[in-house]
Amino acid sequence: MSICRTALSLLAHPDDAEFLCAGTLALLHEQGWNIHIATMTPGDCGSATLAPAEISAVRRAEGAQAAALIAATFHCLELGDGNIWHDRDTLRRVVGLLREVRPTLLLTHSPSCYLFDHEATSLLARQGAFWSSVPNYQAPGNALPLATIPHLYYADPMEGKDILGVPVLPTGVVDVTSQMATKRAMLRCHASQREWLHRQHGLDSYVQYMETMAQLRGQLVGCNFGEGFRQHLGHAYPQNNLLASELGACFHPCPTNSTSSPTPGRAGLGPEATDGRGEPPVAFRPQTTPEP
Repeated sequence: MSICRTALSLLAHPDDAEFLCAGTLALLHEQGWNIHIATMTPGDCGSATLAPAEISAVRRAEGAQAAALIAATFHCLELGDGNIWHDRDTLRRVVGLLREVRPTLLLTHSPSCYLFDHEATSLLARQGAFWSSVPNYQAPGNALPLATIPHLYYADPMEGKDILGVPVLPTGVVDVTSQMATKRAMLRCHASQREWLHRQHGLDSYVQYMETMAQLRGQLVGCNFGEGFRQHLGHAYPQNNLLASELGACFHPCPTNSTSSPTPGRAGLGPEATDGRGEPPVAFRPQTTPEP
């Protein structure tokens, strides 16, 4: 039976998709999928020099520019950074977006990640996937309820670890080696974040950081660059692995009981997540930054 080939990434901020799942979205685009990239906020706190309205306008434009590289549509639900909550109004916005876009495949944040904005978005995506198909659930817009619950996948948490520093292994890794040029180009569209990520997160190069994440995930399955995912398999959600069936040889199962699992205290992304001296790679080490 044919499926509606529409994929939606629903993540917290502009540039989250580029770090976590842009390679997978690019692969799906190459295979004829319609791609949508949505953010919960316009990234209004992503600057130390521009006012919220100014940086929001910049980052919306950057998000749309990056999405255009894979012919994707960019959406923003216009919440505020640090103000993503699992409440009635926000869930209704999410359900309205899902009914408008009508995805078969939904990618979102890990349920446990360093930033609560990410965790709240993950829960909202999970809730929205379910309630978007319930006829009596009221949401903005005139779109009809979905016929079925979308296939839901959680991307890796940042640095591959939960809020307690425990490594989180994916159950599958998508080989995105062929899409790394596109993934890099999409991330570079978010030029406003170079200085911010250096100041706030201690990253000298946000592109290098992304590449290191992808390399370490790829090592788990023997490819150069990868993106990790776990599928939501709770009651009533789809049980077949849509990413595996659509991406074929580019999708690699990654058993969670692997004997080469990373150990806590390292970067968390894989067994080789050190520089050979027991230290995290340079991209993951805090950098000295001047006081504001």
